[in-house]
Amino acid sequence: MSVWSKLDLNENSVHIMGILNVTPDSFSDGGEFNRVDAAVKRALQMKAQGATIIDIGGESTRPGATKVSLREELDRVIPVIQALREKDSALCISIDTYKPEVMQAAVEAGANLINDVRALQEEGAVEVVASLNVPVCLMHMQGLPESMQNNPCYEDVVGEVKSFLKSRIEVCRSHGIEDVIIDQGYGFGKTLEQNLMLMKAITEFVSDDVPLLVGVSRKSMIGHVLDADVSDRLAGSLSCALMAAQEGAKILRVHDVKETADVIKMWQAVEAVR
Repeated sequence: MSVWSKLDLNENSVHIMGILNVTPDSFSDGGEFNRVDAAVKRALQMKAQGATIIDIGGESTRPGATKVSLREELDRVIPVIQALREKDSALCISIDTYKPEVMQAAVEAGANLINDVRALQEEGAVEVVASLNVPVCLMHMQGLPESMQNNPCYEDVVGEVKSFLKSRIEVCRSHGIEDVIIDQGYGFGKTLEQNLMLMKAITEFVSDDVPLLVGVSRKSMIGHVLDADVSDRLAGSLSCALMAAQEGAKILRVHDVKETADVIKMWQAVEAVR
C-alpha cells in the first residue's frame, strides 16, 4: 500500500504535518533541532502528539533567508531521515526542498513525500520526482525568499495563485506524476491582506483529486493581526488551522502538533454527531 493510500488524503480526514526544521535560522525554531538526536526525538514526540507526517527541512525559506549549498543541505537532512526511518518504519517522512538532488537522496534515505516551495520549477526537479514515484506538494511563491516580501503585487491574488497551481499540476500530469498536493503559500510573496484573502477563499482551492495543504503556523500574518511575536501566536495558529480544516484542507502544516490535534479532534467529534 502506498503512503498516499495509507494517509487517506482523499477521504474525510485531516492530517497534521509536524514541522521539523534542522536549520540554525528558521523563523520560529531555528537552532533547536539541528542535531540528529534532538531532531529524531522531536519527530517521534510530534508523532505521539498526533502528527501523521513529519516535514524535514534543511534550508530556511523565511523572508530574507539566503540559500545554502547543496552539500550543506544534504548534510543536515539525510542523517536525520536515516535515523528517523531506523526508529520508525511506518511514519510518513516529508522532505522540504526545491533541489532535485536533495529530493533524490532524501527518498533513497527513507522519505516518502516531497514538499517543494518552488513547485518543481528548479531544473530537473519534475523529472526526478517522476522517477521517484512519490507524492509531491506544490506551493505558490512569488519571487524568492531573500526578496519575496519586497512589495509583492497581484491584480487578483486568488485567481493568480489558482492559475499558477493549475499550470504546475498540468506539468506534473504531463510527466506522469499523479499524486499531487497543493499549497497556497501563505507568507511567500504576499501581504497581510493577500494572505487573508487566500484564507477566505480556501474552498476555491479544494477539490476531490488534489488535496490542499495549509501552512500558516506562527506566521507573520498572525503576528500582524494579533500584534504578537512568534512565541505568542498559538491562538492565532489554532484558529487558522480550524478554519482551514472546516473549509476542506486535508493537511495542516504546524509547529504546535498536540494543540492542533486537540482542536481538530473536538471539531470532528461535534461533526460526527447526527
